[in-house]
Amino acid sequence: MITQLTGFTDTVYDAQKTFRALLDALARPGILQTTVSLTTPNGLELSCAAACLTLFDLETVVWLQSGFTEDVRQWLVFHTGCRFTDNPQAADFALIKEIATAPKLAEFSWGNAEYPEASTSLLIQLPELTGGLPMKLKGPGILDEIAVSLPLNSDFWQQWQMMTADYPLGLDCWCFVDDRVLGLPRTAQPIIESQGGV
Repeated sequence: MITQLTGFTDTVYDAQKTFRALLDALARPGILQTTVSLTTPNGLELSCAAACLTLFDLETVVWLQSGFTEDVRQWLVFHTGCRFTDNPQAADFALIKEIATAPKLAEFSWGNAEYPEASTSLLIQLPELTGGLPMKLKGPGILDEIAVSLPLNSDFWQQWQMMTADYPLGLDCWCFVDDRVLGLPRTAQPIIESQGGV
């Protein structure tokens, strides 16, 4: 049974280590952080699972992309008690398995003028954290600029650039592979070079 898959080995220590990694990932955009290892249901990356156990609780509303199995849903409910929604705008967190088929960034909640922090945080699983479209980021936590090569297409970065114009509204995002995580806070501004030619 899926409920027999354990969560953290050491609940307090593992949660603290993961929380620190998640905070550092947002405070230092583009710098890889490491979470803890644990047993997860098929299709859920180690670092993403650790983030879910750390961030989700009985009050959390989650939008779960359809590519995840029912085992993942049951595991999350068993270990965190979280609730699910089919409406991306209503979610505290969105768990994304395939970024290419995920909703547009504007379809998630960006918060509001009074409570910009009341936005959806994106937990994105990727096949790797390198090898994609080279991109430079600037903003708080970045000395001058930093290069990343996440496997995210140019449309994603164009959406992200448009979103940053509405700061402090926007989305915070973590990208996960294995036990590694890289943060993209709403303050991280992509430097998109203008394309020449026709």
